[in-house]
Amino acid sequence: MVESIGLMESLKRLAGTLLAIIQTRLELLSNEMEEERVRIEQMLLYGSVALFFFGLAIMLLTVFFVVLFWDSHRMLVLGVFTALYFVAGLLVLNELRRVVRGKSKLFSASLAELADDRDRLAP
Repeated sequence: MVESIGLMESLKRLAGTLLAIIQTRLELLSNEMEEERVRIEQMLLYGSVALFFFGLAIMLLTVFFVVLFWDSHRMLVLGVFTALYFVAGLLVLNELRRVVRGKSKLFSASLAELADDRDRLAP
């Protein structure tokens, strides 16, 4: 009967340990999903900002050509602003490309932990 109580306590501790492992893995999965959501939001923001600056550049380039044949230095000012917005759009687009090319880490930590758990439990 003493062995039965010891066995039951051992099984309870094993079940508790397994539940703790499962809880930890679920929390890790939740964190990884949150990181991926933030990454996607960042990509959308950079893409939107790049499109905005390219829109401004095109608009100002059009105004530049309209004013090109007018009087003194208005062309120079419009040309400088057009170039600034265009460069800003290129910089944001470059940042967007960097974020997109960055390898997604979705579930990588969870998979590594599960592999580690499997290795520890293997005979």
